[in-house]
This record gives sequence, C-alpha cells and structure tokens, in this order.
Amino acid sequence: MIHRRDYQLLKKAKTKPELASLLGITAAFLTRVLYHPGANDHYHQFEIDKKSGGKRKISAPSNELKDIQSRLSTLLQNCLDVIRFDTEVSRECLVSHGFERERSIITNAAIHKGKRNILNLDLDDFFGQFNFGRVRGYFIANKHFELDPHIATVIAQIACYENSLPQGSPCSPVIANLITASLDMKLLNLAKSCGCSYSRYADDITFSTRKKEFPSSIVKVLEPLELGGKLIGEIRRAGFSVNALKTRLQYKDSRQEATGLVVNRKVSIKSEYWRLVRAMAFRLFKKGEFEILDVNGEPRMGTLNELEGRLAFIDAIDRYNNIVARRRPKAPWGTIKHTGLNAFKGRHNSREAVYSRFLFYKYFYSSEYPTILTEGKTDNVYLKSALSELQGSYPSLVSPKGQDNAYSPKLKFPNLNKRTMYLLDLGDGATPVAKLVQRYETELAYFHGKKATSPAILILDNDSGPSELLKELAKPKYRSCPNSVTDIKKSGFLHIFENLYLILTPLNSGGKDSMMEDLFDAKTLATPINGKTFSTLSSFDTAKHYGKHVFSTKVVRSSKSSIKFDRFRYIFDEIEKVKAHFAKL
Repeated sequence: MIHRRDYQLLKKAKTKPELASLLGITAAFLTRVLYHPGANDHYHQFEIDKKSGGKRKISAPSNELKDIQSRLSTLLQNCLDVIRFDTEVSRECLVSHGFERERSIITNAAIHKGKRNILNLDLDDFFGQFNFGRVRGYFIANKHFELDPHIATVIAQIACYENSLPQGSPCSPVIANLITASLDMKLLNLAKSCGCSYSRYADDITFSTRKKEFPSSIVKVLEPLELGGKLIGEIRRAGFSVNALKTRLQYKDSRQEATGLVVNRKVSIKSEYWRLVRAMAFRLFKKGEFEILDVNGEPRMGTLNELEGRLAFIDAIDRYNNIVARRRPKAPWGTIKHTGLNAFKGRHNSREAVYSRFLFYKYFYSSEYPTILTEGKTDNVYLKSALSELQGSYPSLVSPKGQDNAYSPKLKFPNLNKRTMYLLDLGDGATPVAKLVQRYETELAYFHGKKATSPAILILDNDSGPSELLKELAKPKYRSCPNSVTDIKKSGFLHIFENLYLILTPLNSGGKDSMMEDLFDAKTLATPINGKTFSTLSSFDTAKHYGKHVFSTKVVRSSKSSIKFDRFRYIFDEIEKVKAHFAKL
C-alpha cells in the first residue's frame, strides 16, 4: 500500500528526530514547540453553546502545534489504512464513521434506514476519557503499533492537553477512534448476536433493528427507558458512561433520526431544515443579507460560508441518494450539450437550482475581490504563481505576508470542481464561457438590484478557442466592444457589460494567435521532466512529452522563484485597469 513505508518506519522509530522526519518537520521545531516553553502553553480556551444546553469547552492549539497535530493525524490515518488492509477488515466491521476517510454522518445514517426501532445514546465526556497514560499506553501495548515507549510518550505529549484529548485538536478524533476500536467490535458483536445493526459517530452511538422490540441485552425496559446490562457493561468496561439525557428510542411510526438525518425510508434532511435554508438563500438574493439562528435560538447575520456549507451539505445527501444508494455507474450530471441558452437549468431539481444561483451570487456578484475565470485549472496556477513572484509591483492585487497573516492574492479564483461546474454550467475551455456571457445579465438581474461588489474578469487565450465568444461580442448589442473579431483580438481589456470584463493574452509578434503558455520564456518551456519535454497539444505521445497539468505543478508552481514572469505583467496591468474602470461605473 502507498502508506506502508510510513507505518513500518513509525513502528521502528526510537528517537524524536525519526518521528519528526515522519511528520515532515525538523526535530528542533518539534522540540521547541513541545518543550520550550511547552505544549500546554500553545493553547487558548473558549466555550461554545451546546444545542442541548450548557457549554462545551474548546481548547484550540496554536498554529505551530496545530500543524504538528494535523501531520500526526494524517500519519495515524495512513497507519490505520495499512492495518485494516493487512487484517482484511470487512466493510461491515467499519462501524466508526466520525472523522474517518470516505465516511461521514451520511454513511453512518445509511446503516439504520428503514428499520423498525432505533436507539440513540451518547457517551458522556467522550474526549475527556482519554488521558495521557491511556494514549501513551495504547501505542505501547496495542499489537498493531507496539511503539517504542519514548515515541509513544512524544505522541501523547503532542496530542494531550490538561491530561486529556482536547476538543479542538486535529489529532484527537483519530486517536480516540483507534482506542475505541475494541469497544466498537464488542458492541458490533453484541448487535449482530441479536439481529441488530450498530454504528458510532464520535460519541454518538446508534443501534437499530427490524424486530418488533430490541432484545433485553440492549434495551431492558421501555418506560422509563433502561438499557440492557450487557450493553452498559461493555461501555463501562471500556471506561465510558452513558449520558442518560441524550438516550432515546425511536419507532417506525414516528420520524427516526441518526446523527441528525432522517432515516425512515432513505437518508434525508428534515424538510423544515431545507425550507429554512431556502428562505435564507432567497433573502440573500433579494436583500443582500440573511439571518441565521445561533445555538441559543437568537438571530444574527449569516455569512456566505455558512449558507454555502448548508447548501453543500444538502447537495451531498441528494448526491448520495441519487448515485451511491442507487449504485448508478456514473453521476447523472456532467458536460452538457446545449440545446438552448438556459437549457442546463432544466436538468436541475429545485434544490440544485437554488445552489446554482447561490454559486453565481458568490462568484460573480458579491465577491470581495475581482473574480478571475480562466479556461482551466492550469491557467489559475500560472497566474497565482506569477502574481506571487511579481507581488512587489502590484500591491493593490495582493495582501503581503506579515507577522500575523500569510500572503494571499486580492483576486478570487473560483475553486470549481465537477459538481460546481455542472451547477454553473461551466467546463474546461472557452466554449462554455460564451454561454455564460449570453445568460449573464439574466442571472444578475435576479439579485437585489445593487451594483455588484467587484468585477468578474474572463482571462482567455487569444487563439481559436474563444472564437464563439468573440463572434458573440462582435454583435451590435455589445456596444462597448469592437464590431469585428480582429479588433477584439487586438484590444486590451474589454468591458462587456455590468461587472463583466474580458482580457485576452497579448498577440504574438506579427499579430499571431497566443495562449497563456506563450507568456513563459523559452528556458521554462524547455524544462525536461524524466526525460520528457512539454507539449501544449491536447493529444501527444506520453512516452516523449508531458502535458499542461504536469507543467503547471512540477515546473511552474514548484520552481516559480526561478522563473521569469515578466510577460505576465501585461495581464496584471490590464486587471488594474479593469479595477479602475469598474470603480468609475
């Protein structure tokens, strides 16, 4: 397996430098964070309200310690993958769904759909039950690790705060899951022995059955609800206790839930949750703001990130039901052949339509910084790398690195994946951009009538790729654009309408077509990788050449400090002109 080497090296490690090497950091850095002045001095604590009432104490590590903990979490997850592969753990035995790769509250809930009875219970003070000695002892004694005591001590020092696994640490969940695995197997065997299903999501335990009643080993008395002796015994022997206030039994004739999702017939969200999220989105579109309720039920102004998280969550559940649960061979969405200007919307269900409109609002209407839309991911890499190296010449386009903040561009490059590209009807290449321009004003008109906050800039190759778009822009209705494709190709930035602009790469000598790769010098373009040379063609001999993706990541991004980006100044100069033009509209 890909992670076997790390697993074997961890088991053989004897010294702190060896562990630091596995974590990808220096031993000096690890020592300084853990001992000078000490890991406990790298935390700040705060409380958040629980939905069920009361307060939850969060111990948040410093950025330095958090980075080490994140690396440790990844290392232990990699080890866990190897262990499960070697022990041939069957899928039905993977009952822990919290903070696990390829598992979520959706996969947890799916185990219990369509059952007659469902039992939910919570482990009390879950992370608080894993003290320093328990964490250290696990990595020494567990047969799959059997680490050197010194290494186990250092891992416990990285992970623990005030003698427990803190909520707020990136490595607390994976360590808790490792130690709780033995309890999971005992509860799974208990469930299987009496025809029930079992799963755990962090401290949230769920049993379900198709039988008329739970067996007495799991539920002893219905009213008042009393758990079975075998169930309680296994939990107590593992060092946990049950939070009686969160224990409940759900029947088929009522709404059944597992990890907050409805599971009566399929995994779904609560209908009132969707109505609330839809109302938030509509208010955002029409008023430019929306309210959200905090855990105490008090209204406050919501953020775009909060609303996007809810829409993406709902969409993930719909995708599970449409694809995974039905075991379709491929997603029912993808590149679309247009039969009409807005034909793609006919493929959206009501939830997708709201999500699509939100994404348009976020990227093209309310972005804090100018939105940059290119023909593909490689162009984004080029522009980000070039701006990073030329940042001194363009202070208005960057936030420079400071004592309390990292460098970041003051340009928005949408992080588009297959799903969001489907929702926005975008794709690689320039052809989909023409359709975006044609429907742009219609989409923009749906919002609350104020001027968009920043320009949206199309940055495209000046070749035959965007020919459909250029022919469209040459039409008389685009009054701010030249009336011929030839003149458009010679232009600097073009204001299409509203907040939408176009920048084409500068033509090569003799007025010949150009593309983004032409902005690199000959030395960079000739960089060999494993004996292969760079090809800009869509089809090439892979035995002799490598393509744009490899060029953008292994040449441009990896070696940007040694690349001359002078010809990219044209693009950034035009972006600054666009900003100045938009400010005067």
